[in-house]
Amino acid sequence: MQRADKMADTPQTRAPAYRLAFADQDFLLREELRPVRFQLELLKPQVILDERGIESTVVMFGGARIPEPSKSDSARTSTLAELSKYYEQARRFAYMMTQRSLEAYGREYVICTGGGPGVMEAGNLGAHEAGGQSIGLNIVLPHEQAPNEYVTPDLSFNFHYFAIRKMHFLMRARAVTVFPGGFGTLDELFETLTLIQTQRMKPIPVLLFGKDFWDRIIDWKALAGAGTISDEDLDLFRYVETADEAVGIIDNWQGATRP
Repeated sequence: MQRADKMADTPQTRAPAYRLAFADQDFLLREELRPVRFQLELLKPQVILDERGIESTVVMFGGARIPEPSKSDSARTSTLAELSKYYEQARRFAYMMTQRSLEAYGREYVICTGGGPGVMEAGNLGAHEAGGQSIGLNIVLPHEQAPNEYVTPDLSFNFHYFAIRKMHFLMRARAVTVFPGGFGTLDELFETLTLIQTQRMKPIPVLLFGKDFWDRIIDWKALAGAGTISDEDLDLFRYVETADEAVGIIDNWQGATRP
């Protein structure tokens, strides 16, 4: 690459065709290069996480619009204001799990969020307060903001492809927690449940914070009653209300290993 930078300046060397392929952004962004971009987007976080020695994660999904309790008065709806209690539970949960992570020198049970505001911010904040590292998997969106300030900078990643981002959420997941949220949270929840249901992923704790919220928006029993899912599929997740409940389930999960 250094030799290429020192090449002679001629009409031929200035032509786009002469650029080194891996240094030619216009070429890499061509339609035909999408498979290569998929590979690069999968590989970059993988290499960095491996280099940092991170072996397992605890994933936290949840709404970006849920405010911290001190700002609940500014919530756009009364329901969002009420849901602010889960910001605190998310922060506490991440704090407790990061304490366990530190027992393994930050290799296991590393908090992983979408890197944004709301529940995601609470998760990264809790890990930061515990003195540990945490991962943020941001994605490029028209209205997206910068990563929240509590993500460990060296573990703050940005994605273009939702599919690759989802893979990184679950590739190392030792547990998944799902707090109240919107379309994105629902997408991530059902993606996880489908992978476990179809045995493409080993069973892990899938913990839904807020039974009242989830039962109000999803009629799980109606799905089973209609026969579109099996009765045993209802056992793929559990409800919790507090961080202590969630940590207790993870600690006592069959096959769980403590650092």
